Amino acid sequence: MKIAYDAKRMYHNHRGLGNYSRDVLRLMATYAPENEYLLFAKPTDKYSFPQTTTVAPEGIWRALPSLWRSWGCTRSLDGVDIYHGLSGEIPCGIKPPVRTVVTVHDAIFLRYPELYSLTYRHLFRRKVQYACDHADRIIAISEQTKCDIIDFFHADERKVQVICQGCNNIFRQPVTDEALAGVKARYNLPEEFILIVGAIEPRKNLANLIRAVAAARMSVPVFALGAHTKYADECVRIAGQLDVRLHCLYNVPFADFPAIYKAATLLAYPSFFEGFGIPILEAMCIGVPVVTSTGSCFAETGGDAALYANPADPEHLAQQLQAVLSDTALKQSMIKKGYAQAANFTDEKVAANLINMYAGLK
Repeated sequence: MKIAYDAKRMYHNHRGLGNYSRDVLRLMATYAPENEYLLFAKPTDKYSFPQTTTVAPEGIWRALPSLWRSWGCTRSLDGVDIYHGLSGEIPCGIKPPVRTVVTVHDAIFLRYPELYSLTYRHLFRRKVQYACDHADRIIAISEQTKCDIIDFFHADERKVQVICQGCNNIFRQPVTDEALAGVKARYNLPEEFILIVGAIEPRKNLANLIRAVAAARMSVPVFALGAHTKYADECVRIAGQLDVRLHCLYNVPFADFPAIYKAATLLAYPSFFEGFGIPILEAMCIGVPVVTSTGSCFAETGGDAALYANPADPEHLAQQLQAVLSDTALKQSMIKKGYAQAANFTDEKVAANLINMYAGLK
């Protein structure tokens, strides 16, 4: 088969959507190398994808890359069997024999509209709605997302297939003593700390994690791994007021993530809502206990390996954090269960689901 991917985020996004896009390509190239893979995007030097062909805008389309991505690129689909939009959208006007797939990650921008600009909500709702109406198959990354796709976009349930994410394979590799010592020295990591990973934005709820640590009078510091934002500055201010030791690690190389996880006492992931919650899986693969939120998709990802707290209730969150910090037996049990839960999202399983889905479209 010849499979084309919307590769904008594969090349240009360094967070969840980019990681998902790169991981899909990695899995398909590894487990289905017989296919031909086309990447539709303007490439960058940051990422390279061997054994693929990049299709970039040419001529006048160089000045109109967004229009090319949403419409003009359809002129370059000769011989393509499947076009897969990896982040909630597909170009307008794709016609048979090309079959179309779209991955929808969440509907957070509709559940929490106050977190997004009016322009973003309007534009992205139109794009996702078009994709749900016209794609031959819709991938939801969790059962929660499947429900949201049907509820918010009235998608045909028969077209929606849940294919959960995996995580980058570096989280399944042993962390060497050398790598662990290196990150501890490089980032001044103490022997015990609470880690939170992800975009430092209101939905991720770092502020309530700080309030939880303060409410329980914990001496353990919090390390936030993400990019610098105004919300991060606000959280630093709150931590100062509550006498909580907060350390923000900005723009950390992805290669250092596994060792930083490994150094942590636990991962706190008190987000209000997610499509999947990839840091939960990353932590379980590394062997770090997880405290996350009730509701949303979190129990799908964490299973019985994690502890859950109301993200709007700092005192409840504090109780769950304290349970892990004070009970070595509980911590070891959570680590063991975490490895077992992470085995539900292996490369082999995720790749098999993708390959079978593509084959069903032929």
